[in-house]
Amino acid sequence: MLRRGVVVAAAVAGAVLMTGVVGLAQAQEKKLKIGVIYDYTGPLAGGGSELQAIGAKIMIDYFAKKGVEGYKIEAVYADAQSKPDVAINEAVRLVEQEKVDMLLGFYSSAQCVPVAARVEQLKKFMWITTCISSAVLENRNLKYVFRAQPSGRQFGLMSMDFIAQNSKSKFGKDPKDLKVAIIHEDGAYGVDVSKGNEAGAKKAGFKVVLKEGYSATAPDLSSLVTKLKRAAPDVLFHTGYNPDISLFLRQAREQGLRFKALVGHGAGYGVYEKLKESLGDGVNYIFNVDPISIWLTNEKALKPELPPMIKMVGEEFDKVRPGVAIRSAHVGMAASNTYVFFTQVLPLAIKKYGGVASDALRKAALEVDLPEGGTMLGFGVKFEGEGQPMAGQNDRAFPVIIQYVDDKSYVVWPKSLQLREAVLPLPASSPYAAK
Repeated sequence: MLRRGVVVAAAVAGAVLMTGVVGLAQAQEKKLKIGVIYDYTGPLAGGGSELQAIGAKIMIDYFAKKGVEGYKIEAVYADAQSKPDVAINEAVRLVEQEKVDMLLGFYSSAQCVPVAARVEQLKKFMWITTCISSAVLENRNLKYVFRAQPSGRQFGLMSMDFIAQNSKSKFGKDPKDLKVAIIHEDGAYGVDVSKGNEAGAKKAGFKVVLKEGYSATAPDLSSLVTKLKRAAPDVLFHTGYNPDISLFLRQAREQGLRFKALVGHGAGYGVYEKLKESLGDGVNYIFNVDPISIWLTNEKALKPELPPMIKMVGEEFDKVRPGVAIRSAHVGMAASNTYVFFTQVLPLAIKKYGGVASDALRKAALEVDLPEGGTMLGFGVKFEGEGQPMAGQNDRAFPVIIQYVDDKSYVVWPKSLQLREAVLPLPASSPYAAK
C-alpha cells in the first residue's frame, strides 16, 4: 500500500509539474503580433517613409528584446510600394493571412484614408505614426484608428501664423500687403495642409495670388513655375513629397523664380539629405513645418526617462545611416509615436483590459493622458473619443517650424521653443532670393 501510495503521489506530482510546465509555456507564448506598413519602395520611400520605417523598427526591436507585461512582441513588415491600393491589400493580407493583432505605421495620407476605413471594417486596431491629413479621421467616427500625430490643417495654420507674426518686423509690410502663394500635391495630404493654409491666410489678411495643386508624380512642373513668376508672391507655401519638391525647386531656379521666403510642410521637406543632394546651397534658409525633431527638444522639459531613449534612437539610427548631417525629424517622429504605444497603450490594455484584443487596445488608448513633455516630441497625448469630430486624434499634438542653416536645423517657431531667430527674408546668398 505504501509503495502504491508513493507511485500515485509521484504521478500526481508529475502531473502537477507537467501542468506547471504547460502553463509556463502558454504564458511564454503570449504575444502581440504587429503588422507594420510603410513605403520601402517607390517615390514615397525617399520622401520620408523609409526614415519613418527605420524609427518605428528601432523602437519595435527595443521592446521585442524584453517584451511588454509578459507578452512577446513580433512584427511582420509589409511594403505599400507608394500605392494606396497596395497599402489596402497589404493591410488586409496581414490581418486575414498573417493573423496580426493590430497594424502600425503608414506614411502617406492618400493611403491612410482608405486603409483606415478598411481596417475599421475588419475591427482591428490601427496605430498611425505619420500620415497627417484631417480626412483620415474627420467626421468618420472610427473606433479602432488612433493617430498620435498633429493634423495637416494644424501644419497649414501654423505656417501662416508664423509669417503673419513676422510680416511687419521682417518684411516691412502689414499682412494685408503681403502676397502669398499656396502650392501642393493634390493628394489627401497636400489638400488638407492647403486648407489650413487658406484658413490661416484669410485670418491673417494675406493676398493669396495663386493657389494650385499638382500631381506628385508629374514629370514637369515648369508651367506651375511660370504661373508663380507671373503672380510674384513674397512668400511661397509648399506641400509635397519627393521627387516633386526637388523637381519644382530645380525648375524654379532654372527659370529664375524669386521670392522672399519658402515654407515647406513636412514629408519631403523633412528629408534634409535629399534636399541637399538635389538643391545644393539652395536648401539654405528653407523652412519646414513638422513635429519637432527629438534631437532638438528641450530635454529638461521632458519626462526623465525620455532623454536616454532619444540617445538610444540616435545611436541606432547612426548605425543604419552613418554620417548623416541632420538626423531627419521623420525618424524620431515614428520612434516617439511607437514608444507611446508600447509604454502607455499596450501595458494598460494587458493589465486593465485583459490582453491585446482590438477593444482592449482601444479602451486603453482612450485612457492615455500625458501632459506636455510626456513624449519625445515634447507634446502630450489625449485622444478624442467617440462622437467627437476628430475621434482618434491626439488633441495635444502640435508641429513646430524649423529652418535649415548651414547643414543644421533650428527651431524658430513658436517663440517658446525657439533656438534662434528666423532668417527672413532670404539673404542675397540664396539662389531664390528676390532681387
